[in-house]
Amino acid sequence: MKALIREFKEFISKGNVMGMAVGLIVGSAFTAIVTSLNQDIITPLLGLILGQIDFTSLSLTVGGASVMYGNFIQAIITFLITALTLFFVLKGFNKMTRKKEEEKKEEPAPEPSEDVKLLTEIRDLLKKEA
Repeated sequence: MKALIREFKEFISKGNVMGMAVGLIVGSAFTAIVTSLNQDIITPLLGLILGQIDFTSLSLTVGGASVMYGNFIQAIITFLITALTLFFVLKGFNKMTRKKEEEKKEEPAPEPSEDVKLLTEIRDLLKKEA
């Protein structure tokens, strides 16, 4: 039993499990932001442009069953708007990340200290003698 508990502690304390947990929490918060952006800003603006089109009432009656294909169309539109929003958000994030990486690459390497230079010379002399 102790071995099982120890193994579980090792599993749960690994970086990838903790990283996944943080990712899920941040992802949940990010989902709320994207949903709000989509429902509260983009969809109303599109509604103004497209004349408040609502597909949810579209249906087809087959026998005694009602096929609500309008809900499916509305879900596709919502998905496309959400995907487009995410595309632009991630495009901006990637551009910002790339810019930071380029700035890091442009920084010159620091000059080695006198101690490091001396140790490098000693190492090189020892290699020559060997």
